[in-house]
Amino acid sequence: MIRREFLGAIAALATAPAFATPADGTRRPNIVFILADDMGYGDTAVYGQRRIATPNIDRLAREGMRFTQAYAGAPVCGPSRCALMTGQHTGHCRIRDNTALAGGKLGTKGNSKQLWRRPNLLPVDRTVAQYLHAAGYRTGLMGKWHLDGFEAKATPIQFGFEEFRGWLTPLESTHGYWPRQRVHNGQLVDIPENAGGRHGRYDTDMITLDSIDFIERHKAEPFFLYAAYNSPHSPYTAPDFGPYADCEGWSHDEKTYAAMIHYLDRGIGQLLDKLKSAGLDGDTVVFFASDNGPRSEPSPAQTRMADFFDSNGGLTGYKRDMYEGGIRTPWIVRWPGKVRAGAVSEVPVYFPDFLPTALDLAGAPAEKSDGVSLRPFLADPAHQAADRFLYWEYYEPEFRQTARWGKWKAVRMKRDGPLELYDLSRDPKESRNLAAEHPDIVARMADGMAREHVASAEYPDPKPKG
Repeated sequence: MIRREFLGAIAALATAPAFATPADGTRRPNIVFILADDMGYGDTAVYGQRRIATPNIDRLAREGMRFTQAYAGAPVCGPSRCALMTGQHTGHCRIRDNTALAGGKLGTKGNSKQLWRRPNLLPVDRTVAQYLHAAGYRTGLMGKWHLDGFEAKATPIQFGFEEFRGWLTPLESTHGYWPRQRVHNGQLVDIPENAGGRHGRYDTDMITLDSIDFIERHKAEPFFLYAAYNSPHSPYTAPDFGPYADCEGWSHDEKTYAAMIHYLDRGIGQLLDKLKSAGLDGDTVVFFASDNGPRSEPSPAQTRMADFFDSNGGLTGYKRDMYEGGIRTPWIVRWPGKVRAGAVSEVPVYFPDFLPTALDLAGAPAEKSDGVSLRPFLADPAHQAADRFLYWEYYEPEFRQTARWGKWKAVRMKRDGPLELYDLSRDPKESRNLAAEHPDIVARMADGMAREHVASAEYPDPKPKG
């Protein structure tokens, strides 16, 4: 891919007619989604973290609703973000792993010469940003996209975001916490402070400042801001150790990891302060979540650190696992005056729910998705609904499935393999497989998994033998 092709591909966003202002003249709410990267369920104080302080994430929960049984879209970055943006679970969406079995495009990652086949969104795919833009919202993404693979024409600008500042997979110079360059819409911009390996501008801080700038410029009109931080994904690096410099007995990486979360949390506080100073507090719904469980790579060193911080909150598994530690995430929604402060919900929710929720909040036409609008739960923490079937599939190192229905969780570790069954109401650590005791539930879960899995061009089913 040549740079001219890439820059030309992201130069324009198709315009769409605006959705009408509500008849009563009231302003439709701004929508802000803040996404952390590889932050575990237990990495924030409000979800039980005892070593790392997260006062601003705690503030979100104190002033909004905290979901205790919320799930990411997948146990790794790409498919999780695809589910978030498209409202489709990984049995239906385009990107179901960071690599594809077929389709997509071949390319290299970073300085490696190894070829990867990465999937990417296609023009037929539709995102929440496209729907909200058509509904009259200004739309901006600051940070990580990760749905482009190696395709120059699959950037945020092609999928509903009017403004984008961050990094893209094909451009190695834009990667990392101290990037030499950054994509600003259709321009590749140098960052002189980071030239020659210098550490002058930290990516976490840039995302925060870009988000604040977006809010300031669009404070007079409804907007959708997606602040997609890299932190605390590896490699572990921060401007300094912050408040953890003097933590006796902590390793360099442990101090750094805590500092990365400190700078992320500080940035979230700055975003909240900007909304307040701009007079937008009551007009803005803020979501916070992480894209999957902790431990960026399954190395012994990272496992020790995740265990040191109890990053998965005592749950079984880490990133890349289909157990709770791999897919359960913090999920907080704050909307002063509309969502009851300090509310806690035990309703199972997951990333495909964001698209229908955002469209409902915006007063935009409903679109087909695998999720449901959470607005009734946000309005009334006691709201009850029938148990629904939540579904995930994943392909590393092989085809795996998991599903949740009410209190039941089923996991299948290989294609056509046996189902494991867990009662999460009594066994959130998934320590006792009850499949043999409940064949009726196993059959129902198996039927649901078969129904929700649909093979695709990127993830075809194996050909029958014989």
